[in-house]
Formats: sequence, structure tokens, C-alpha cells
Amino acid sequence: MAHVEFLDETMRDGQQSLWGMRMQAGMALPVSPLIDRTGFRVIDLAGSSLMEVLIKHAQENPWEGLDLLVNSMPRTRLRGGMRSNASVTFGVTPDALMDLWMRQLNEHGIRSFWIYDVLYNIDKMHRLAKVAKEYGSEVAGSIMYVQSPVHTDAYFADKAGQMAASPDIDTILLYDTAGVLEKERLQTLIPAIKAKISGKPLEFHANNILGQSGKAYLDAVDLGVNILHTASRSMANGPSVPSTESVVKNLEILGHTHSLDKTLFKPVEEHFRAVGKAAGFLVDQFNEYDVLAVHHQIPGGMTGTLKAQLAQHNMSDRLDDVLEETAKVRRELGYPGMATPFSQLVGTLAVLNVVTGKRYSIIPDEVIQYAAGYYGQTVAPIEGDVLDRIMTSSRAKEVLNSPPPQPSIEDLQKQYGTTDPDELILRALVPEPALARMRAAGAVKTDFPLLSSPELDQVRKLLKIASIPAVQIRSAQMDLTLRRSA
Repeated sequence: MAHVEFLDETMRDGQQSLWGMRMQAGMALPVSPLIDRTGFRVIDLAGSSLMEVLIKHAQENPWEGLDLLVNSMPRTRLRGGMRSNASVTFGVTPDALMDLWMRQLNEHGIRSFWIYDVLYNIDKMHRLAKVAKEYGSEVAGSIMYVQSPVHTDAYFADKAGQMAASPDIDTILLYDTAGVLEKERLQTLIPAIKAKISGKPLEFHANNILGQSGKAYLDAVDLGVNILHTASRSMANGPSVPSTESVVKNLEILGHTHSLDKTLFKPVEEHFRAVGKAAGFLVDQFNEYDVLAVHHQIPGGMTGTLKAQLAQHNMSDRLDDVLEETAKVRRELGYPGMATPFSQLVGTLAVLNVVTGKRYSIIPDEVIQYAAGYYGQTVAPIEGDVLDRIMTSSRAKEVLNSPPPQPSIEDLQKQYGTTDPDELILRALVPEPALARMRAAGAVKTDFPLLSSPELDQVRKLLKIASIPAVQIRSAQMDLTLRRSA
């Protein structure tokens, strides 16, 4: 029997997948001390895209909110996520800014990191890991699982071995964004990876999109994985990860052990359920098995983006067509892993192909950069006719003549007019109008009003189904109009 450690994803993947990354600090602060006392090995918390969304949609200073959350959880190591070559943008971020981003997360108290790169620029991953080690932080090198003819066990094992060869990489994280891993593949994949990583611990993260990741966790433990990523039940499942409650119960039945305080599960679960309902966010999700998801492998959170893009063109009924087109585009582009930025690039290109009715008639700059190798070497070659269309598109010449720059920190300080590292990161990654609105909003709120009543619940339901984004309520005592926020 195994002793299993847990990494909590309630405040990172849970809210990213279910709440669109809109969790404000005040939504979590009432229970973050409870999560801290539960006994998790690590609590996942920070990411550049989360910070961008907080600024743009909640007008909240992410550094201030991060400090409040970090200070509320002094017992547990907190984690931040980093793509090796970019923060926020779907393009490429200068190395100097990536190094600064790593240092500032450490300065704010983050002491564990998962670093990923779907095209495996191992040198960049190792460079960021070395920066993290300046602070003594833990680093997980990530294997982003993809199901395709070219992503073999040998391919993944080789990448894991290259990552683990660095003394600055402490664990290897097997990350299944689409939740497609089953026992048959795990039985060959996990031993292949373990054989290459010199005894370093193996973590497992699987989004429960197909409803089978809870079972995959149990199979992974039998194969030697001893760190699992879960979330509080109200913030789990569907596009999120399996619930801590269910995984713990199943492990106990099978005779495995853990160090979590189960008495703290319920108040955390109930708190986030109440906040989610009050804010109009998803909670308590479950998905049905959909074999199409195995082919397109779109992460759960990306499905909402595709729906929004189609709604803009009054084509919401074409979602299945877009998902089928996504599977086709993914194959034609050489099977890029469906995680940021490629899930967005492939998905957006599929939407454009469906909306225009003419495949590859509009090609985003980032797709040209991908084809040109700016993100790294593709896993499989791009199909020849598709590559020709990309490289002869109207924007190709200009994009190819403007490779991503690599300014120094001094150059960036001069460009953005500040030497303050927190402010430099914000100015470099978020448009100034959004920062101005954030500053005007004032200090971060430390709580969230749980306003709820049968009447308000009915209004929320009406807003969700209304053909126009407003509801008007009239009575003898009042005349009230509510409008859905953008």
C-alpha cells in the first residue's frame, strides 16, 4: 500500500476551469487558512493568466491579492505555474521578463513551481528552474500529455529524462489536460517515465472532462505515482480535477494512506459553493463521456471560449462542427499539445475555418509564428499544403521579418518607464487602460458578499436565458433594471 500526498487545485485549476479565472482574493480568504491546515503537500495558487484576468475583469491588483492569500497560508508550500517562454500572451515573452516573473513570484512567497512547454524547450525550462533555486523553491518539470500517433511512451519518457537530468528539477508532473488517460496507457506510460527520471517523485494531474480521471488516479497510484492533484468537491470535476473527497475515500477503501485532515473538507466545500452561486459561477460539475473529446482534446476551460466566439457570429449551433474542425486542424498542424497557447491557437483557427466557410482563409499571426518555429520545433511536420497556405498568407512576410525580440531588463525598464519589478511586469503584460481601471478601483476587498434569496436566484436564472442581457423588475415599491456585465 502507498502513502499518497495531495496537491490542492481549488484556487488555481478549480477556479480556472469553473470560474474562468475570476476568483478574487476576498472569495477565498475566509477559508484559505483552513486549506492551509488541511495537510496538503502543496497548494496551487498563482499564474500569469490568472493575474491578467483579475486586472481586466475584476479590477483587482493581483500582487496585492496574492500577498493577502500567501500571508493567510503560512504552513503550506504555495505553487505558481509558468510556461517556459511566455506570460499572459499567446506569443513569446522575452527571457529577461520571464526570469523577472519567476523572481517576483518568489519574492511574494511562492515556493513551488510547475514549468511547462508543450514543445519542450528544455533549455528554457532548466533556466527558469535555476532561477527558482536562487530562493530554494521546489520545481516540477511538466509532461503535458497528448494522445496522438507521434506522442509515444518513448517520446514522453525521453522528455521526462531530459528534464529530470537537471538537479534543479525536483519532481516530474504528468499533466493530462483532456482527461483521456486510461489504465491501459498508464500501464506502459508511467513505467517508461519512471525509468528515466532517476527516482524523482512523479505527480499526476488529470482534468475530469470525460468523468474517468478519478479512476485513472487510483491506477496511477498502483503504478507508483504518489502525488495527486485534486480540488474541493464544489470546485472539482467536469473540466476541473477530481475531488479531494472522492479520491481520499477511494484510496482509503483500497488501503492506501494520506495525511489530510478530513474534518476541514466540508467548510471549504460549502464556502466555495456559496461564493460560486452568489457570483453566478459554476460549481458541483460533472461531465458525460464524449468520444469526440478524445479526438480534439480541448481543455475544459477552452470550450467556453469557443462558445463565446461562435456566439459573436450568431453561430452557437455550430459548436460540434468547430470541435470536429479542431481535431482536423490539430492533426494538420502536427499534433501540438492542447494546452496554452496551442489549445487557443488551434481552437481559434477552427472557429475561423467554420465561420468563414473557407479553411485557412484567415490565419492569426501566432499560427504563422508557430509554423516558423518561434515557439520551438513541432512534434510532427505540418502538412505540406497547410504549411504552404500559412507561409503565403497576407501577414506571413511581415511576421517572419519580425521575430520575437529579446530585450534586456534595462531595455524593458526604459521602455515601460519603471524600475519597480512588480509594476514592470504589469505594464509589460497588460494594456494601460486596464491597469488604470484597476488602480481606480482601490484596495483589494477581503471578503465577498454572499447575497442570495429566492428572488435573486430567479433573476439569475432569467439573466441566463434572456435573449437580451437585462431583466426589469417592477412593483408598487420599486422599478429595478439589472444588466448582465460584459
